[in-house]
Amino acid sequence: MDLKQLNAFIAVAELRSFSAAATKIGLSQPSLSRLLKQLETDMGVMLVDRYHRPLHLTESGTFFYDKISTILTEVDTVVGMTQRLSAPSSALNIGFVPSILYGLLPEIIARLKQSNPEIDVNLKDISSYQQMDALKSGDIDIGFGRFAHQDPWIQQILLRHERYVVALPKAHPLANVREQRLIDLANNRLILYHQTHLPVSTMPETVSSTGIPKTLGQNKKNNTSHHQASTVEQITEPLLYLFAQYGISPFMTTTVSDLQVALGLVAAGEGITLVPASLKTVRTEQISYQRLIHENVTSPIYLHTLKDFVHPHIPDLLRATYHVYEQRGITYRRQKFESQR
Repeated sequence: MDLKQLNAFIAVAELRSFSAAATKIGLSQPSLSRLLKQLETDMGVMLVDRYHRPLHLTESGTFFYDKISTILTEVDTVVGMTQRLSAPSSALNIGFVPSILYGLLPEIIARLKQSNPEIDVNLKDISSYQQMDALKSGDIDIGFGRFAHQDPWIQQILLRHERYVVALPKAHPLANVREQRLIDLANNRLILYHQTHLPVSTMPETVSSTGIPKTLGQNKKNNTSHHQASTVEQITEPLLYLFAQYGISPFMTTTVSDLQVALGLVAAGEGITLVPASLKTVRTEQISYQRLIHENVTSPIYLHTLKDFVHPHIPDLLRATYHVYEQRGITYRRQKFESQR
C-alpha cells in the first residue's frame, strides 16, 4: 500500500468515475485502474463496486474512505508544515475577521512595520472557522478571530475581551438611552450575522434578568433553572446566546450574511443588533450606538496559529499588539505561543 494507490482510491471515491479521477491526478485510466486493483489485492477487500453506474463504494470502501481521507489530509498538512519549517517565508500572512479591521488591527500592523521594516505583511479577510484550514494549508500564518476552536493542530491565545454595544436606528425610541439592558431590547427584531457559531458545550454560567450571574451549582434545586441551563447549552448562535444567558428570547430575528449587511438593515430601520464596540464609528449618521450595562456581554479576540510551527515574525506581531494595548490603556494578560523561537 502506498500513497499513489491511496490517492487513486480517494479520487475515484470522490468523483465516482475512473476517467474523471484519472484526469484529476494526472494518470491514464488504465494506470489508475491498476493502482486501485493493487490496493484492493493488498488489502484483500473490494473497495469499489464496478458493476453499477455511476460507480459507488462497497460498504468496506465507504468505511475505508471515511478513515483514510482524514489521515491523508493530515499527511498533506504535515508535509506542508515540514516544508515551511525548513524554509520559512519572509512574508507574514495574517487572516482576520472583518470586525477586527474596524478595531486596532490597522494600528497594530502599522506598529509592526515601524518596528520591523523588513517584514512583508499580507492581510486576508477570512472567517474564524475558515482560518483553521487556512493555517493548515499555509494560506495564512496566523489569524485574528472571535471564536475559540478545539483543533489538535491549532493553538490559540486570548488577546482581550471587547464589550458589545447595541446598534439602533436613529429614530428608535431607545436611541438616546446611554445605558441599555438586554431585557429592554427583547421586543425588537434582532439581526443576526455570525457565520461561525459557538461550540455546543459553551456555557460558563446562567445569568438572571437583573444582570446578576448565577452558577449552575446554585440552581440545582430549581427545575426551572435546570430547564433554562439546558436551553442555553443548546443555543450556539452568539448573539442569541448572550440573550439566553439572561433568560431572554428576542421577539423576532433575521439572519443575514455578514456584519455590514446587518448594520445596513439597522440603518434602514429594520431592526437592531449587537456589535463589538470598535464598530461604533460605522454609519453614525443613521445608527445610534449605546453602551450595554452587562459587563459580561463581550466579544473575545483570539490569535490562532499552528501548534508545531510558529512563524518567526509572530513574536514581533505579539509585541506590536501589546504595545498598542498599553498605549490605549487596554487591560490584557501578556502571553506567547508554545514553540516560539
